[in-house]
Amino acid sequence: MTDPQPSAGPLAGTVVVDLTRALAGPHAAMMLGDLGARVLKVETPGTGDDTRGWGPPFVDPAEGARESTYFLSCNRNKESIALDLKSEDGREVLARLVERADVLLENFRTGVLDRLGFDVARLHELNPRLVILSVSGFGHDGPEGGRAGYDQIAQGEGGLMSLTGSDPGDPQRVGVPIADLLAGMYGAYGVLAALLDRERTGRGQVVRTSLLASIVGVHAFQGTRYTVAGEVGQAQGNHHPSICPYGLFHCRDGAVQISVGSEGLWKRLCTGFGLDPDAAGMATNAERVAHREQVIAAIEAVFAGWDSADLLPRLAEIGVPAGRVRTLDEVYTWDQTLSQGLVVDVDHATLGALRIPGPPLRFFSDDAEVTRTAHLAPPVLDEHGASIREWLGL
Repeated sequence: MTDPQPSAGPLAGTVVVDLTRALAGPHAAMMLGDLGARVLKVETPGTGDDTRGWGPPFVDPAEGARESTYFLSCNRNKESIALDLKSEDGREVLARLVERADVLLENFRTGVLDRLGFDVARLHELNPRLVILSVSGFGHDGPEGGRAGYDQIAQGEGGLMSLTGSDPGDPQRVGVPIADLLAGMYGAYGVLAALLDRERTGRGQVVRTSLLASIVGVHAFQGTRYTVAGEVGQAQGNHHPSICPYGLFHCRDGAVQISVGSEGLWKRLCTGFGLDPDAAGMATNAERVAHREQVIAAIEAVFAGWDSADLLPRLAEIGVPAGRVRTLDEVYTWDQTLSQGLVVDVDHATLGALRIPGPPLRFFSDDAEVTRTAHLAPPVLDEHGASIREWLGL
């Protein structure tokens, strides 16, 4: 039997077995599905992925079990099969899946998959070409290897919360589970590299990442600020620590954000709003960073006479990058968001027609888009169990 879900995309024909639950692993698997891979999600019978119970909000269809919007957020473009991996039948089906797969994703606590009889040696005995992605909380080894990881704990332990908030005494988490999401993104990135390497070597390999690694991996200039310059970054609200002016500025009816990343842009801003670009303490970026409060006060004094609806066009006219702070309802109804394929329509097995966030990548060949155009709705539990077993010849 051939793949019942052929699709366009650079990973069309690739089979992914997704043993993960919660968010980091499912997000990685969803990214691979967005790229055209066939993703077979293995779930616990009866309950399924943990996120099926994470809510409210839930959506209650006219008939059938309620659906968690959290689950819907990270499981598009997948098929679901329920397997008890502690049973002989479940292990047999998983072995058959491994034999047919290109990629396997898992985020069990360290050692769990081994105890189920599927350690790396066994997996590669079944399929030497298998690429394995393994996601953990704090790493698989080291003094705290195997420690359980949850997003907000990783945000704190990884230093991100110390950089986020109004001031050093107000550490804040990012408003989405960013450690999970980044770990998923890094994981998918590693899988793609391993698939490319397999074309050269003929063998699969293990890719490992963690929530901790994902946070440290995006420290960017804040990392080298400490490792090279010895400065420990701290939370300082909505203004950039190394560029000024760069952040949120109040105007008459709200606020706008501006990014003045060069001296040329600084001069444009000043000329456009009657400020002196060479005023004491403001002539260079280094001076402006040192006198940030003075700069903010000067700009907000000018912006106080403007409504945002007029201020943003004026900033665009003089060539200063600027923008609004949109609410999510504004984002998902924005023409620009819709034009980029960032909202997709799917047909859910129990909820019917749904509109959900879409993938952030698009691919083109000779100006024709070749990314996946028909997306699968997040599956109900075991929705594809029978068809997957048939595909496996069981």
